[in-house]
Amino acid sequence: MPRRYAVAGTGSRAREYVRAIFQDHPADAELVALLDPNPGRLAFHQQYVEELGGPALPQYGADDLERMVKEQSVDRVIVTSPDYTHAAVVSRILRAGADVIVEKPLTIDAEGTRQIAAAMAESGKSVVVTFNYRYSPRNSALRQLIADGSIGTVTSVEFQWVLDTRHGADYFRRWHREKKNSGGLLVHKASHHFDLVNWWIASEPARVFASGALSFYGDQNAAARGLGPRPPRGTVDNPGNDPWLLDLRASDDNRRLYYESEQYDGYLRDQDVFNPGITIEDNLAVIAEYANGARLSYSLNAHSPWEGYKVAVNGTEGRAELAVVERAAVIDAHIDPSYPAGNLITGDIRSDGEHLVLQKHWTAAVEVEIPQAAGGHGGGDRLLYADLFQGPGDDPLARAADINDGIRAVAVGIAANQSLITGQPVTVADLNLG
Repeated sequence: MPRRYAVAGTGSRAREYVRAIFQDHPADAELVALLDPNPGRLAFHQQYVEELGGPALPQYGADDLERMVKEQSVDRVIVTSPDYTHAAVVSRILRAGADVIVEKPLTIDAEGTRQIAAAMAESGKSVVVTFNYRYSPRNSALRQLIADGSIGTVTSVEFQWVLDTRHGADYFRRWHREKKNSGGLLVHKASHHFDLVNWWIASEPARVFASGALSFYGDQNAAARGLGPRPPRGTVDNPGNDPWLLDLRASDDNRRLYYESEQYDGYLRDQDVFNPGITIEDNLAVIAEYANGARLSYSLNAHSPWEGYKVAVNGTEGRAELAVVERAAVIDAHIDPSYPAGNLITGDIRSDGEHLVLQKHWTAAVEVEIPQAAGGHGGGDRLLYADLFQGPGDDPLARAADINDGIRAVAVGIAANQSLITGQPVTVADLNLG
């Protein structure tokens, strides 16, 4: 008998879970309810369910979590609500008697991790965190290389991630632009990256130092560069040739999910990236020491002309390097959707996709084959959903992530945020994350 699922938070990310249940895993999962404070977004997802051949589903408001779990005999709730709600929402679900699948990050601060850990211990229920980048074949290949001992004992990791002016800019339009909502990019976005490091080297962070600033987006940076007056939002008539403005009416999904749903909660999905009120950083650097003695140097830039990442793992017997181009350039007028499309440009010097290189001491470098996979997040999404709805089985790469993995991933970002405030290194154990 399939397990009974509900979705809490019906923004754009929820749609992928709904699709996976109805198209890929109807024998494993049954969607029985939707929950969101916004009636417009609930209506959008109900229509999508019906397009996939599903039934009319019971709908609940934000205050009805416990009632939903009880009335619909829910086994697991998929939480895709904004980051700042995760601690309260996940804890309530656990105590109501259901297991949880939660989109990364687990939560945004130390208080939230303690809250979830306490609810989990009290309820005896489980929490799974969806780190889909673990499932991307290129990242799994690097994990396998390290686990096989190909580079010996890991001594350090060099990690550079760049977000382009399509994807990176979008964090400065949405609720993510305020650190109180998202924990900033060090928590919301980089929890993906820190989880990869934790998983690749099979260790956990011990001490963290960070530096960062809002150097490109925001009103002060716009004024310094002489950009002049700007509209408060992208959905305006006669915007001219402005590549930064996102018109929600240009996409049917954005129009229905956000523009026509503003009447219910006032949420603006298309705030201008050079408006006042941004409290997150767009340029960040982190140094982290790990329990196994390895050290991480990490950088994140959110206004790059291309998107992708480069990681090098140094070991006692050699070095492994992974280079990934997710988008070679932003050269068209389409600045949405938020997620990288993976489009490469014929003839562009960056359009070489992905490469994993191994070089042992006193030998020439060799390229390691990466299995090909289709789908979002480098092919990771579909593999993740299979694990979620069918169970991970015997996975030698241990890709399924539990609450401990979720805590370790946000630990770096939480410590880094504190370091940004104090200017001092932060010992992770002192944070008492639960």
